[in-house]
Amino acid sequence: MTTDHTDTLPSFPRAAASADISAPNPPHAREAVSPCAVASRAAVTPPEDSTGDENRNRVRRPLALVTGASRGIGLAIAGALAAEGYDLILTCSRTLPALEEAAAQIARSHGVFCRTFLCDGGDPEAVEALFAVLGTIPLTLLVNNAGISHIGLLQEMTVPEWNRVISTNLSSCFYFCRAAIPLFLRRTTGSIINISSVWGSAGASMEVAYSASKGGVNAFTKALAKELAPSGIPVNALACGVVDTEMNQCFSEEEREALRGEIPADRFASPDEIARAVVHLAQMPSYLTGQVITIDGGWI
Repeated sequence: MTTDHTDTLPSFPRAAASADISAPNPPHAREAVSPCAVASRAAVTPPEDSTGDENRNRVRRPLALVTGASRGIGLAIAGALAAEGYDLILTCSRTLPALEEAAAQIARSHGVFCRTFLCDGGDPEAVEALFAVLGTIPLTLLVNNAGISHIGLLQEMTVPEWNRVISTNLSSCFYFCRAAIPLFLRRTTGSIINISSVWGSAGASMEVAYSASKGGVNAFTKALAKELAPSGIPVNALACGVVDTEMNQCFSEEEREALRGEIPADRFASPDEIARAVVHLAQMPSYLTGQVITIDGGWI
């Protein structure tokens, strides 16, 4: 059984028309690009490095890109960053209407700019197309949150199922980081936070692919942190325990109670708690890098 939280969780006061970047002449992309990434109906002009009067007169706010942002952890992260004054670029792989609605509410509530995209993070061409549309944006923070799980015996897992978990959870971090790093280096600033899991270090029976992918995220985080440390760009990860999201609704109430009983805090984490941890981590000095920080209520 595969459970998707790529849509877990959610930049510009003015709304604009729908911008399908696979169309011949979309509003913000005049070049032919992959149909795998689609700008939403709530999309508005991105905060490009322009010398126009509007940009000169606008106070520059930090800009964050959050993947898997239409519900759960990603949506909570988007809201928490907006509350701290971040403009947002938000992606999801499937549920664009939900993401658009959430982004509009965040923009109204916090007075920030939001731009939404349908983008499969496990597809390198889709990620390249997304960044081609975004251009040389002044990106401040990348949060790689998108991910899916697969519950079942390894010997019964198909090759396509394995590949989907690895591409969504691990390869997407590579694709987004590869595209974002030049933007960070161009401005000599930036930060990367990867959302991982305690199963990346402890491993979970019946979740071999998920555990392997999150173990890869942890190693990816530590290695990339060493690579980018000389440039002052921190790379860290949050290894989450059980979070009360749709991803864990696949368990019965009896199973959830048994799982809750294993956690010293005697409860699941809320998405808002993970989001607050992301905000705090984003505000830390760049000398804090290469860390996989566990947030699990004392469980593992």
